[in-house]
Amino acid sequence: MTLKDQSVRVVTHLSQGGDAVRIRIQNTFGSTPLVVDRTTIGHSDGQAGVTGVRSVTFGGRRSVTVPPGEDIWSDPAELVTRPDEDLAVSMYASGSVVPGQHDNALRNNYLTPPGAADHTADTSGSAFTEKVTATYLVSAVDVHNLALRGTIVPYGSSVVDGTGSTICNPGCGVKPVNRRWTDALARRITAELPPTKQLAVANAGIAGTTSAADCPQTPTAFRGLDANTRIERDVLALHGVTDVIFYYGTNDLASGCTAAPILDSYRRAFERLHAAGIAVYVTPITPRPGYSDQNNKDRYTTSTFVKQWNSCAGTCDGVVDFDQVLKDPLKPNSIAPGYDVGDGIHVNMAGQQALADYVPLAMLGSVRKGHR
Repeated sequence: MTLKDQSVRVVTHLSQGGDAVRIRIQNTFGSTPLVVDRTTIGHSDGQAGVTGVRSVTFGGRRSVTVPPGEDIWSDPAELVTRPDEDLAVSMYASGSVVPGQHDNALRNNYLTPPGAADHTADTSGSAFTEKVTATYLVSAVDVHNLALRGTIVPYGSSVVDGTGSTICNPGCGVKPVNRRWTDALARRITAELPPTKQLAVANAGIAGTTSAADCPQTPTAFRGLDANTRIERDVLALHGVTDVIFYYGTNDLASGCTAAPILDSYRRAFERLHAAGIAVYVTPITPRPGYSDQNNKDRYTTSTFVKQWNSCAGTCDGVVDFDQVLKDPLKPNSIAPGYDVGDGIHVNMAGQQALADYVPLAMLGSVRKGHR
């Protein structure tokens, strides 16, 4: 889509609160400079409205131009926030802008009509008449909180991105938003860890991506988004990362990769993360009934490596066995029926919560041996 002299209001969810925030605007896939004339941030009212509006600057300027293929962080904006809170980021583009977008936002965001001009300072949502389910322009939000011990980055494809997390059994009475296992993990951290061990959670899942770069059947749209190609932007460039939960491989097998290139990509990613002092916890590849016999043999080989010595044969820091959580005990190559959303791949809210509950919080946020 193209923005034409209009404003966009993106709702973004925080895992932790603090006393200031900054945002990252991305033009990663753009072929021309991206100009944003004005940006504000405030507390979302749950729909298109906002309270506590603050102006956001970039190098002290209200307007920002992001070159093609790049992204830019804003200056910090003073705003007191709480854990598990939604913020509203409002941006205005006076010209024609093709924004980068994340289609799997799993929430409503808002647009004014084309030609409506600047409504970034509006507290009312009345000017934002169009609902969209994609996130535009904003690729990260960073909260300033000196009390936090670090940031956990769940890293993977759609099983991290949150596909299925809006699906609940009829009558469950739970609002179908912010129900990814990563959201539930963040709530567990806030509720269960002491103040001196609090951590942020930054979801770095992109649906459709693979760990290995050259799986023969990877769709063209997802080439160049493999785990090692995007690791600098989506993990290493984030602030204060202490741990990664590496949940990759399901799409690799479905895209024709065997165990060898998957494991090669794992080792290279783990090495890069360790070089940055980041601990790596890995989940074995979870079930998928559409796998061929050869796929399941490669899944077994990959999982055996991950579980060896409970440390990927000494190349990672631990195992989070989501395969054990999700598999049907009667059909271990399938997801348990109570969690399956119906595609045999993704899990519902109950499955998302089960994954979050399985993560041992005590292992997170520890400085790797030999690093500070």
